[in-house]
Amino acid sequence: MGRMTPSTIELPVTDDDYRIARYAAAAIALTVAEAALPSPLPGIKPGLANIIVLVVLARYGWRDAAWVSLLRVVAGSLVIGQFLAPGFFLALAGALCSLAVLALAQHLPPRFFGPVSASVLAAFAHIGGQLLLARVWLVPHDGVFYLLPLFATAALVFGAINGLVAARLLDAPVAAPVAVKDGS
Repeated sequence: MGRMTPSTIELPVTDDDYRIARYAAAAIALTVAEAALPSPLPGIKPGLANIIVLVVLARYGWRDAAWVSLLRVVAGSLVIGQFLAPGFFLALAGALCSLAVLALAQHLPPRFFGPVSASVLAAFAHIGGQLLLARVWLVPHDGVFYLLPLFATAALVFGAINGLVAARLLDAPVAAPVAVKDGS
């Protein structure tokens, strides 16, 4: 029998990977900070990490925004200790629905639809995805939809605020990228 040699797989790391990692780290930090804030009603949060996703969407496109959003959901749930708990699946359902709506929204005329409208649409999709999953899985009763007006109001308010913040950040000048040295 021949001698086995160790093998390694090296994946090239691109500037895009570093950029996505930086934005994902910022989104994860906002997710963790938001989890520490008290909520007046369970399930209602401002969704601050979505500001980062909106900025990435506008600057780099849907693919990068999807990476940042999904990394935020997975890593954020690991950090706050909710990975594979119901809250993780609710966040994932909301993120997937938001990403689907953002994929469609980027084809709307930019003259009429900007970061604020994209944020509000994504917020409605997020809460819609969460309510549907809650209805199908956690609360198998139509009574869960009585919460819709409350959650829709929160989605409208926080979606508009997050969109305004994202629009403001998008108007700010972009700093020059910092060179990252390879550890080898």
